[in-house]
Amino acid sequence: MKTIERYVFGSFMSSFILAFLVLSFVLTIGLLVQIVSFVLDGVSLKLVGEFAAVSFPETMQWTIPLALLVSSVLVFSRLSADSEIAAMRSCGVNLVMVMKWPVIFALGCSILGAWINNEVVPRGHEVRRSLKTKVSVDTGLEMLEPGLWIEDFPKVKLYFGAKEGNWLYDLIVMDYSDSNVDRMIRASKAGITSEGRDIHLDLYNVTVDPLDADHPQMMRMTRCQHTIKDALDDTKYTKKGKDLRFFELVEKIREMKDFKYIEEKIESEEAKANAKNSDDEEELTGGKKYDKDKARRNHRRQRSKLKTELSKRFVFAAASLCFVLVGIPLGIRSQRKESSIGMAISLAVAIGYYLLVMLMMSLQKNYHIHPEYLMWAPVAIALALAARFIAKNR
Repeated sequence: MKTIERYVFGSFMSSFILAFLVLSFVLTIGLLVQIVSFVLDGVSLKLVGEFAAVSFPETMQWTIPLALLVSSVLVFSRLSADSEIAAMRSCGVNLVMVMKWPVIFALGCSILGAWINNEVVPRGHEVRRSLKTKVSVDTGLEMLEPGLWIEDFPKVKLYFGAKEGNWLYDLIVMDYSDSNVDRMIRASKAGITSEGRDIHLDLYNVTVDPLDADHPQMMRMTRCQHTIKDALDDTKYTKKGKDLRFFELVEKIREMKDFKYIEEKIESEEAKANAKNSDDEEELTGGKKYDKDKARRNHRRQRSKLKTELSKRFVFAAASLCFVLVGIPLGIRSQRKESSIGMAISLAVAIGYYLLVMLMMSLQKNYHIHPEYLMWAPVAIALALAARFIAKNR
């Protein structure tokens, strides 16, 4: 019996290691290209090393489950096609015993995945965003990708279509520094320099809409200067939900269960509004309930997002165990030796699982339907299918 278990588990591990290496290479090609581009653009090796150190481990949340699925389907499909499964059955070997060590290994991978998703991946998010705010202009903008809105600077959002050296092209600046008016600044190109903690933009072919609070019309200019004050002063990134580690996230969810601070904030805002609009008490009273209800709804949405994020991390980790439990009986049932059939089955299972996860993530703000519980639907479906398939193949 132990000889058979060692033989099956050895084949499984050989296939897993090969699949893991191939998938890791495929999923990190884009990351490698980005790292090479940073080096060629003159980004310091220290920053490149920090970026790579936090980015590579994140791919393991995908490569480990997918490698387990591929190896499960391919190995047991081959065993079935070579009639080795039938021979084991004729000798009285139960399928559950044959599956034992691959399933135990998958369980260990799920535990590892839970640690990666709760500790490594959030740390990677935090470090990458922190790098964007703490580096100098000459190297820091190399970490900012064109085609994305950059929200790391105080009271300013940036977008640029392309970059060459210290020149940004198709630049859009959303300026919120004036409390009386929000401005949109567009430029065909802009030279960027730094002075102390400030960033200076030398803008060409500029459109400013509006010019300022006193001049609400749009203004066109051939060239102008714009300064982002203290852009490099705050080197600390304000953590978002996906940047929080497990205990931080649990503590945040626990804190948000208490609405007391929200109510105090609303009361403070209402007191200010009362002082400003004392002439229209009736209208103000009609707005109080709306403001409170809106604040409560936003609060519940934020808490629902955090709870769904926590569930997502464990659902992603559970994929390792689910994929092995489903992949083994599917591989036996395929009755084909061709690897293309096994790959097609693996692809279908993985796409179905992750599509369901993404679907539940899209519902994370709908706190009425408890998306944090619906998030576990892919796991429940996978376990139900595994139980059915394993029972048929015993």
